[in-house]
Amino acid sequence: MGYYGGYYGGYYGMRFDPTYWLVIIGALLCIFAQMKVSSTFKKYSKVRSMSGMTGAQAAERILQLSGIYDVRVEHIGGSLTDHYDPSAKVLRLSDATYSSTSVAAIGVAAHECGHAVQHDKGYGPLKFRTALVPVANIGSRLGIPIIILGVILSMNQLLIQIGIWAFALAVLFQLVTLPVEFDASGRAIRMLGDYGMMGSEETNGCRKVLSAAALTYVAAAASSILQLLRLILLFGNSRDRRD
Repeated sequence: MGYYGGYYGGYYGMRFDPTYWLVIIGALLCIFAQMKVSSTFKKYSKVRSMSGMTGAQAAERILQLSGIYDVRVEHIGGSLTDHYDPSAKVLRLSDATYSSTSVAAIGVAAHECGHAVQHDKGYGPLKFRTALVPVANIGSRLGIPIIILGVILSMNQLLIQIGIWAFALAVLFQLVTLPVEFDASGRAIRMLGDYGMMGSEETNGCRKVLSAAALTYVAAAASSILQLLRLILLFGNSRDRRD
């Protein structure tokens, strides 16, 4: 363990690391959000849309009425793995959405169409998020390993700071994701109403499904911020602690 073990042993001894509460709070937020979206989607997946359209049919209709003709709608395996791929211009709908005629399925399909409309109209936050993807992926995969390497190498401050900044880029991506997702949901609800695809009661059900889904992004962002705060508390002033 070397200095890594000595650092923790000297600083915390045998006591519980109080910064773990930040991790625990973040995990609880994510669990709550996941339970909320699962229960809400399950509830409205049992409510059949009066139009009888499947998620795939609803997506194709929304895209057509929005004047978007170069985006394909495809099926993808899994549950709630729905997403829009701007690089390939493909809207992929999961098992629970593609062939389902439920209010929940149409709401999710409309949300992904919202992303396609964002892309078509050059929505700024979406462009920014797309540009952040490469560095955010690097930050999420390598941020903490770089910090650990810095600790092992006798508290190498340069590596530790690089790791913290790398992880911060992943957190930034989570924050930029929030307005993108909120806007896509808002567009979805408006399009379903404007295009006459759902009545007010059904639209309200869609809104609840999409609001629950948005909560997962909020929880993920909050969890990432708490994790970043923990890293800063542990290692941000590690040089001072060594001295």
